[in-house]
Amino acid sequence: MNKEKLKKLKLAVPKGSLQESTLKTFNRAGFNIEVPERSYVLKIDDPEIECFLLRPQEIPKYIERNQLDLGISGSDWVSETRSKVIEVSDLRYGKTGIKKVRWVLAAPKNSKIKSVKDLKGKTISTEIVNLTRDYLRKNGVRAKIEFSFGATEVKPPRFADAVVDLTETGKSLKIHNLKILDTVFESSTKLIANKKSWQDKWKREKIKDLALLLEGAVESQEIIRLIMHIPFEKIDNILKACPKIKRPTIRKNAGENWYNVSFCCKEKESRELIYELKKLGCEEIVEFPLNKIIP
Repeated sequence: MNKEKLKKLKLAVPKGSLQESTLKTFNRAGFNIEVPERSYVLKIDDPEIECFLLRPQEIPKYIERNQLDLGISGSDWVSETRSKVIEVSDLRYGKTGIKKVRWVLAAPKNSKIKSVKDLKGKTISTEIVNLTRDYLRKNGVRAKIEFSFGATEVKPPRFADAVVDLTETGKSLKIHNLKILDTVFESSTKLIANKKSWQDKWKREKIKDLALLLEGAVESQEIIRLIMHIPFEKIDNILKACPKIKRPTIRKNAGENWYNVSFCCKEKESRELIYELKKLGCEEIVEFPLNKIIP
């Protein structure tokens, strides 16, 4: 008797700036992905998933054409390629943390270009031709748009009057003596799926399960767990005095007049919070990182 063919989900991971953060997010979600040298086929420890490494610019179109079931790409490339896909999750992370990235209009600092209105008849270099065209149309400006194959920030002033380029911090633009004039498009990392795949019951459930784990992995990047000992006679006062202790788990230590208290908080708050807890009388405070938080 022939065995039933194992069902597979075809998943694309973005190559380039999002690659490392995506692999780390999958690892926190419980998936190990290996990237073989000189291969676009990745090894993932889930027999129901086939994993490919592709440029984020290509992923939305391949998903729309049903060549992939799902993948991770930016909302910028979904919009730029005009791809009709299902947005499953907003994963929010970028190259350097949980934040949106911006496509910005920039020109040389010593240029007479002060706003988009000054671009009439000028040349703009960019990788997002369609979104730049939309932006110019919205502002009633006609300009020449040239596609850039990369290193866009070096094009002005010799090869272009201005650029529309991607930035998280703006440092690279400053290094190349460019000033940011406006934000053209804000982008976030998305988990997207093929419409036909979403209609398939098995694939939809598999995608939703994967999304749940990835969302939990992203959420946990900003959260830590604090565990501490609090004397019996101080616990009520400490809980009242520190409103940042939310939904704590409280357990009395056997044979002792101490409570073991734990709760979650934002990592950026933990430094001041630990100092405050110590002053209030908490002892043996331990901070734990989290892999994922599932609501």
